[in-house]
This record gives sequence, C-alpha cells and structure tokens, in this order.
Amino acid sequence: MSEMYAHVSVRILDKEYQVSCPADERTALLDSAEILDTKMRDIRDSGKVVGLERIAVMAALNMANELLQANAKDKVLENTLGNRLKLMSDQVESVLGNTQQLDL
Repeated sequence: MSEMYAHVSVRILDKEYQVSCPADERTALLDSAEILDTKMRDIRDSGKVVGLERIAVMAALNMANELLQANAKDKVLENTLGNRLKLMSDQVESVLGNTQQLDL
C-alpha cells in the first residue's frame, strides 16, 4: 500500500513539511506547494500582514477567491458553448428536415 503513496517534502515560507499523497499526484502536489509558497511570500513581502498564520489565511482566502472567479468564468463559457451547440444542432436538423421533404 505504501507503494501507492509518495512521501513528499515541500518547503513553504522557509519551513519544511512532509506530506503523503497518491504517487500519481506527486507532481501536482509539488506545483501546488510552489504556488502557495509564492502567494505567501508575496503577502509577507507586502508588509501588510504579519505572522505565519495570518499570511497562510490571507493566501488561502486569495486562492479561494481566485477559484470562485475561475468557476464563474467556466459556467459562463459552459452556458455560451451549450447555447451555440444547441443553435448548431437546430440548424443541422432544419437543413436535414428540408432535405428529407425534397426527397419525398
């Protein structure tokens, strides 16, 4: 079972953390840790937030907000795509219907 999991060491804001994850998600975990480290460094370097816990909370809130915005954009794109596909389908059905009427 331990072969299915990877034990990964990540460094966030100069502190090392040992994390286990499914082996096939190791790269994604490392990428996520890098993004989090960058966000936390940006917040710390701005000088507006002091303390590791507060920096972590601000980074989490910022990332959650970015996720909500991305999800909202996805929904808009999904609706737009759905509407266009429906329009195309209706047009194809209309053309095929006209062709069938001509064959009779």
